[in-house]
Amino acid sequence: MRIVAILKNNEHPEYGEVSIPLPIKTTEYGRSMDLLSSLGIGDALRKDCQVAEFTRAYPTLRCLEGCKVNIDELDYLAKRLDGFDAVEITQFQAMADKLKLTDMKDLINLTFSCQQATVIADFSDLESVGRAQYMNTHGGCASAEELDNLDGEETAILLIEDNEGTITRYGVVYDNGMQLSQLYDGKNLPCYHHENDCISVGLTSRLEPRDTKNITWVYLPTSNCQIERAMKRAGITDPGDLSLRMGDSLFPVEIDVALDFQCEDIYALNELAKAVDKLSNDDRMKLGVVVGTARPENANQICRLAENLDLFEFAPGAHTPAEYGKFMIQQSGYFNYDPALDEFYDYERYGRQHMDSGTGMFTDRGYIAYIGTESLEELMGENQEQMQGVMDMQ
Repeated sequence: MRIVAILKNNEHPEYGEVSIPLPIKTTEYGRSMDLLSSLGIGDALRKDCQVAEFTRAYPTLRCLEGCKVNIDELDYLAKRLDGFDAVEITQFQAMADKLKLTDMKDLINLTFSCQQATVIADFSDLESVGRAQYMNTHGGCASAEELDNLDGEETAILLIEDNEGTITRYGVVYDNGMQLSQLYDGKNLPCYHHENDCISVGLTSRLEPRDTKNITWVYLPTSNCQIERAMKRAGITDPGDLSLRMGDSLFPVEIDVALDFQCEDIYALNELAKAVDKLSNDDRMKLGVVVGTARPENANQICRLAENLDLFEFAPGAHTPAEYGKFMIQQSGYFNYDPALDEFYDYERYGRQHMDSGTGMFTDRGYIAYIGTESLEELMGENQEQMQGVMDMQ
């Protein structure tokens, strides 16, 4: 569910108000920040956005109306709630009501722990209540055998008789000993994937120790605006003071291996993520093979390869000249293949001829060939004297 917040500058109400849908989509982020900036609010660190009202929100969030909030914290909370199912939303709202939470830090931390609570809105189905209670107190999962052997009704009765529930607007809630999470320290928002990003990158100061928990996460591809705000949130004013670390990645593994985060530039990584994000799953696999054979040394070089994938022919699964020839004739689209004439095709002969006239090599994923006219060094925008491990073109 997208929340709609009406925000204003409490110091200058004459500036008017803006309506911001939350979570803020990556494609809308820059425009949203511009709207807030026009009112003199939306700072990356300060709580300067006053919530005039929510025109669409979960009832629990009404407690924030009239309060000043930080837009990135509010957006993060909205992202967390957007990933919840109906049961989790009920758990969140009931526990927030029970604990009377109104602080943004506490509300964010509650999203990481509310799943331990049990909320009973219907006492007529104690079997379901008991199953839910068992799941909530066992990390949210249970085997089919465990559930088959569970007396759900008895479990529910024990819960009701042995524990003191709290009546809320969302049902009777039992916290099951839940302790409010402290994952969010008020500054560094925990890593959380909301949209289908390619990679998460942690930003820290080079002065921080390697095991620091002071990490600000950005999710690529994104806008330069978000990167700049993340740097500000991390307290980094000098780009030379920026240290990167790799988080979760959906890049082909060959790219992950090739990247050296101690040397990479965050903006180059963002351009690479934009290039990879446009590729189909098949082309991402092809890019992985290209990277594994061309051995690029940084994100800029990999990005150039991603942008020029059409200069590479790839036959997935081909490990012999015959398999390569069969792929080229049947699947490459270069020929009008006729299955009725299959026995007359000499796949191995064609495969060898094509290999002799081109430049390529077999890999564990198939045959890859470079068909460009310039050298790989020139293609990747580098003027190196040599590249170790480049395809054996001889």
